[in-house]
Amino acid sequence: MDKIPVFFTPKMVAESGCESPSASKPPKVVASWQEKFPIDVLVPPRVTIDDYALAHDREWVERVLSCQADNGFGNRSKAVAESLPYTSGAMLQAARLAITTGAVAVAPCSGFHHAGHHTAQGFCTFNGLMVAALALKADGIKRVGILDLDMHYGNGTAEIIRMFGHGSFITHFTAGLEWTQRNQAEEFLTSKLASVLDSMIGCDVVLYQAGADAHVDDPYGGWMTTDQLRRRDAIVFDVLRREGVPVAWNLAGGYQVEEDGSIPKVLEIHDNTMYECVRRHVEGERCKAGVGD
Repeated sequence: MDKIPVFFTPKMVAESGCESPSASKPPKVVASWQEKFPIDVLVPPRVTIDDYALAHDREWVERVLSCQADNGFGNRSKAVAESLPYTSGAMLQAARLAITTGAVAVAPCSGFHHAGHHTAQGFCTFNGLMVAALALKADGIKRVGILDLDMHYGNGTAEIIRMFGHGSFITHFTAGLEWTQRNQAEEFLTSKLASVLDSMIGCDVVLYQAGADAHVDDPYGGWMTTDQLRRRDAIVFDVLRREGVPVAWNLAGGYQVEEDGSIPKVLEIHDNTMYECVRRHVEGERCKAGVGD
């Protein structure tokens, strides 16, 4: 692999209409990556209502997309509604390409794991993780791992898995269920994460939420330092690469916003995730000087 495939289009970008920067951060993240890393930006297709209906109530999906029901930001923004099929499309296409290549692909988007079967909450409207997983099942894929290392409990993902009995098809781990305290970070990195990854070695693909909101200074998070988050990513990519398990990863949360509206601390965390991804998956390539030194 010469470059890391990144599925991005400006059509997946919108202003959220609330304090969350997540819906508008993809172009900032991608621009930062383009300056530093060997990436190949690819345009994702939209998912369809049929795709969404694999995980969600069809009527509710139609109401959200037509701005007749609230999105995960608590409003009925047309711009947000128009962006949603592309964020889920990026996740699904990244997973399909990772499986095809046996390597890795990226969906630089957020806003998935709190969305339930017919509910939007916590800055999440549709559950792109479950939409991707169930579309892959329809493709004939036998087992999918969802490695959710966002700060918060992926309650929407867990709900949909339970509701439709997908536990035998999906191996789901959400750190936010039990691992949220500062004094747990080293134990998680030195012990727990390895056992979680062991449970996913037989998966055809792992969907990895590399959340930046687990950072100790995040207003909605707080249990890992920048270095620990980078170690987290290194462990994930090391183990899954060594075991030959394809990975499709996304950005998930990250809410450190400066007074001027910029997000340099969030960008640093997402840069570090890409750095560790590149180190494992791009042979013969070197990251530009100054990143991760």
